[in-house]
Amino acid sequence: MRLDPFRLERYFAKHEFSAPYLLCSSDCESMELGDLLALEPGASDRFASLWLGYTDSLGDPELRQAITTQYEHIVADQVLVHSGAEEAIYNFMNVAIGPGDHVVVQAPYYQSLGEVARSIGADVSEWPGDPGRAWELDLGFLASTLTPRTKVVVVNFPHNPTGFLPTSAFLRELSQLSDQHGFIIFSDEVYRGLELDPSDRLPAFADVNDRAVSLGVMSKAYGLAGLRIGWIATHDERLFRELAAFKDYTTICNSAPSEFLATIALRHTGNSWRLLHCGIPV
Repeated sequence: MRLDPFRLERYFAKHEFSAPYLLCSSDCESMELGDLLALEPGASDRFASLWLGYTDSLGDPELRQAITTQYEHIVADQVLVHSGAEEAIYNFMNVAIGPGDHVVVQAPYYQSLGEVARSIGADVSEWPGDPGRAWELDLGFLASTLTPRTKVVVVNFPHNPTGFLPTSAFLRELSQLSDQHGFIIFSDEVYRGLELDPSDRLPAFADVNDRAVSLGVMSKAYGLAGLRIGWIATHDERLFRELAAFKDYTTICNSAPSEFLATIALRHTGNSWRLLHCGIPV
């Protein structure tokens, strides 16, 4: 495997912490630790006495349970916590595909969503949005792009960087294509929860399709990028087991303080939505 340089991340590495004004980020304003701990009585004392040993490789049970509140039909045993969304993308691609497989990626896309598959030796096709139609995707184009070797179709809703958000009917049709052709839908949902109108929010793909994998993270909608906590949710037991085993060769387990803090944030999303999302006082 040989990965090309991640152009966006190399740009951030050069400028993110030296530029006087940062106008190119895609996450919400971050919170201070004290503000997060203040959401739950006694949290500061529990944090101060937190045991700093190894954590459960699947993710802390309380955190996994808190993550399930983001889904309708996912239980804690179907959630695998990672160190950020990037690790989850990397691990999934290495488990789900191999050399010669075919992957379709909604375009434009965050580089790792296509680059990791390409570095493994997969053939990667782009599924472009139409800029003249608010970056709408054409399911007919996807159907014509599929081959017997297509293992994964990658989508990202709400879409980065265009903001495209399809209808629920689109999701059902895409799910039907998955059922017909047998490919996995890898659904990057890291911006889910940032819709201007909550009534536009789509169901998570893991709630729609039993083979689908939903990707979530604390960095975007929650403004807690420094926790480095992401996750995947799926009903696919075999894939879940293989992902859990592969994680033994990457991070093994996550940061205990980060998991503790992510659990608090998720437990209080409903009561403090505005505070958690954009640093706006409730």
